[in-house]
Amino acid sequence: MHDAIPLPAGVETSDGGGSTALAVRRAADRFTRFVDAVTAGTVEAPLPGGGRTSARFDVLSAVAEDDLCAARLAEGHLDAAAILAELDGDPVAPGHYWGVWAAEPPGSGLTATRGPDGWVLNGLKQYCSGAHSCTHALVTATAEDGRRLFAVRTGIPESLPEAEAGPGCAPVPGTWRAIGMAGSDSPDIRFTDVPATPVGGVEAYLRRPGFHHGGVGVAACWYGGARAVARVLFTRAEQRADPFTDAHAGAVDLRLYTAGTVLRRAAEEIDLDPLDKAGTAGLRALRVRALVAEVCSEVLDHVGRATGAGPLCHDERHARAVTDLGVYVRQHHAERDLAALGGLVARGPEESR
Repeated sequence: MHDAIPLPAGVETSDGGGSTALAVRRAADRFTRFVDAVTAGTVEAPLPGGGRTSARFDVLSAVAEDDLCAARLAEGHLDAAAILAELDGDPVAPGHYWGVWAAEPPGSGLTATRGPDGWVLNGLKQYCSGAHSCTHALVTATAEDGRRLFAVRTGIPESLPEAEAGPGCAPVPGTWRAIGMAGSDSPDIRFTDVPATPVGGVEAYLRRPGFHHGGVGVAACWYGGARAVARVLFTRAEQRADPFTDAHAGAVDLRLYTAGTVLRRAAEEIDLDPLDKAGTAGLRALRVRALVAEVCSEVLDHVGRATGAGPLCHDERHARAVTDLGVYVRQHHAERDLAALGGLVARGPEESR
């Protein structure tokens, strides 16, 4: 029997599904319960580089194996906590649920201006996961002196007392029509004179070693999603002996074992050099993410070939896991990231740019 990553105590499993609205509610409930459990100490999610990074990756994988959309939100909250710790921001407070909204696709994006009363943000931010459940967010925006990271209160009335609600954060209707990862609730958000607190200096978000450690954490979520997809294959192999099913199960086990081993090795390396004095964090993140993304693609292929259309048509949980993983793993930028890896290996960090 294929071992499953145990779900941490204090966090309930999800079930059922249907519409996008239901998927959003399910993931948001799962997300807030997870954060509350971390705050209460019933779920352990150590900061990266503190000696227990493997436990951090394990908890992300476990949440992802249960619900990839909830894992996307949980990963954002844990990443925000790590960023605030690294860049000397205020720590995450109980009852606050954070996101990291740092995607910068083509377009005008957010601008940050400093006035007599402090910084304010204006513009449109895309892919704001947890738009209706995050009470706070770390957001990248372009200021006069360059790109900066800011902490904002989203102003969600259900989540914050009225006195704390920040004005001007408004999800744009119709901008999140996804099927895969629908529950991640990632629409565009319009910012209008939103008060913001700078976190670190210009480009500090990207230049810190933890940026790459966080990238490996995302790969841990992908890995958990691949395990979720594989579940139906291992169940079928347990129920009856068939050489073709067994061959696919063996191929999937090999790939999952490889990905899990690489993630554990990466965690050990992060703990040995959390400040990246050796300058290898970027290379490690590119390698791990590429390997786990490839494993996810191969697991999806083997499971689909072994089980056919049946589970996709009649097992809602499996169909959701397949669809969600296919979208989430696209955070790996395919040949663009492989080219960055090849250039880094061949010519080093400076010459490969």
